Amino acid sequence: MKKALIVIPTYNEAENISRLIQKIIALNYDNVCLEVLVIDDNSADGTAELVKKEMSDRVHLIEREAKLGLGTAYVTGFKYAIKNDYDYVFEMDADFSHDPDSIPDFLDNINEYDLVIGSRYIKGIAVVNWPLSRLIISIMASIYTRMITFLPVKDVTAGFMCYRVEALKKIDLEKIHSNGYSFQIEMKYRIWKKGFRLKEIPIVFIDRREGESKMSRKIVYEALFMVWKLRLMSLFGKL
Repeated sequence: MKKALIVIPTYNEAENISRLIQKIIALNYDNVCLEVLVIDDNSADGTAELVKKEMSDRVHLIEREAKLGLGTAYVTGFKYAIKNDYDYVFEMDADFSHDPDSIPDFLDNINEYDLVIGSRYIKGIAVVNWPLSRLIISIMASIYTRMITFLPVKDVTAGFMCYRVEALKKIDLEKIHSNGYSFQIEMKYRIWKKGFRLKEIPIVFIDRREGESKMSRKIVYEALFMVWKLRLMSLFGKL
């Protein structure tokens, strides 16, 4: 029996987290045990307390002392997966914009690839309830990133992904300090530059049902500069 860890960073996600955990744990997939790791950044709305009510041998919680960011949360989750001998590790949002029912689609592909990416743009545009401005930013970010880095991915800022843990072991996680869009770009780029196999599969992204978006101008600007940093690091062998 292989093990897959779904890492879910949270900050004020009390409206969603219990239902999401229950939905994931109820999924069945042959020969893969699904587990959940919530990494909570000191949510003021009681998110961590709700997770504790769901905890079991398949539901885990790491509480952090402050809002430390999406990227560092995922890196913490990756290290946990490596330390505890998981086979696969997922990135997944807490707000139901990533449909838990898509998890088996990732597992269907991950044995033949090292990173499977849930893409909003591989079959047209599969985004629901986003304002036009945010959709344009996301699409242009992908075009901009591909032009500079040549990363062969249509949805470079996608955040619903599954990694083989053996591939993550080859990435120096201590060098990852980015957040938001830039974190998603950086991880895909580093995996690709290591020669690992990437595949995009189609998903439908539905904007959050409850709570507030964590998107900000700072996240967008960080991504704009990150692509140049990655290109230069690659050119000078610093990845």
